[in-house]
Amino acid sequence: MAHLFTNELLADEFTDKMLSPSGSFPSSCNACKQCAPLGACVAFKGIEGVLPMLHGSQGCATYIRRYLISHFREPMDIASSNFSEETTIFGGNRNFNNGINNIISQYHPKVIAIASTCLSETIGEDVPRLISEYQAIHADDMPDMPEMLYASTPSYSGTHYEGFHKAVLAAVKALARGEGKVGRHINLFSNFISPEDIRQLKEITADFGIKTMIFPDYSDTLDSTSWDTYHRIPDGGTTVEELQRSGSAMLSIEFGLIGSLVGAYLEEQFDVVNYRLGLPVGINETDKFFARLAEISGHPIPDKYRKQRGRLVDLYIDGHKYVSNKRAVVYGEPDFVIGMASFLTEIGVKPVMIASGCESGTLHDALKSTLGDLFPADCIVGEGITFEQLETTINALTPDLKPDLMLGNSKGYYIARKLDIPLIRCGFPIHDRIGAQHQKTLCYEGATILFEQIVNALLDDKQRKSSIAYKYM
Repeated sequence: MAHLFTNELLADEFTDKMLSPSGSFPSSCNACKQCAPLGACVAFKGIEGVLPMLHGSQGCATYIRRYLISHFREPMDIASSNFSEETTIFGGNRNFNNGINNIISQYHPKVIAIASTCLSETIGEDVPRLISEYQAIHADDMPDMPEMLYASTPSYSGTHYEGFHKAVLAAVKALARGEGKVGRHINLFSNFISPEDIRQLKEITADFGIKTMIFPDYSDTLDSTSWDTYHRIPDGGTTVEELQRSGSAMLSIEFGLIGSLVGAYLEEQFDVVNYRLGLPVGINETDKFFARLAEISGHPIPDKYRKQRGRLVDLYIDGHKYVSNKRAVVYGEPDFVIGMASFLTEIGVKPVMIASGCESGTLHDALKSTLGDLFPADCIVGEGITFEQLETTINALTPDLKPDLMLGNSKGYYIARKLDIPLIRCGFPIHDRIGAQHQKTLCYEGATILFEQIVNALLDDKQRKSSIAYKYM
């Protein structure tokens, strides 16, 4: 069910237009989300030497592999226990054991990261028991047995975003050790971001002189170099040793106001203080992140980043006349849309609709808290919605709220095409353009790129629709 929040004047109007005649929301069609094990596979690819495995049917692994390959443009191996009709009735124990044997003999992974699917969850498979039994059976004949960890990710109770965060938590739960504050390192849980942004975070924390474990780190595993020969398991990723030390870190920084789980776990279990921040998109949220790094390191913000910020402010001034009072629709994962909304309001663009396929029930409050006085009173906030519902709501907007552009993944392109407005492709997934793995969205450099994309898209739209082929703006 979609949850819509808006001002009281518009609430009844939009609810009536989106409800079916029976008084309930229609069945989901073209959902604004993907399945939970897909998100788990992305997070698992951030572990060094890992091979993800889905406990369920072969079709799940094939779909997820193909979907992720189209976004990251990298090969993606995902194993499957390959359920059949017989397995569905009698259980997948034999398939599970055979699958693990095949993975170890063919891939020699350091970690086997297992995610459940709808099918295995529906029949009640006890995967932790299967792992424990396998480890007990092979304890003597397999001294170098890989680490095994498990995340419960049935799609009927979550989205790809929740699957991602469940996998992050599962990895830390399985591997973190509590040995007191033995090191001077910190944990940085970076959320569902691009490989390029992960590399940027590594550079930033290194420039502050802070030893940092970033997890998940798929900056190499999902954005590798070209190879002469195929690598079944690409180099890169957060090491098992680093994950083990996460319980003895000085502190954690966790990006994400919705969905993130791991920082609170480490704080409760190992007394690792957790600082929770929104995704650093735009100046306001990035300032908070850099202030925290300066406090942790005891060093001032490096001049390199002060100049980046100054150039960004200058760019805002240069392009303000092109974006001021424009209206936008933003959709995607909840923390992504919060970060984008914060960025848009600081450059003078009004979000008229902010939508997510996730159903946290807290998106509206998180937006109001982050945006403060800049939160538009008549902005519609939708959770658990489909693209059909998104299109219906946009079409029902009054003329003074009609959007000038959309920001989100490529699945919303057909709506932007119908509305004849620009779509700024960002977030996940992007299947109709190349370079999604290289998108830089975070911090001052990411905001610079985003601002230029938005201004140039609006200028291009204005030129395209003009009867005069003017060449000066």
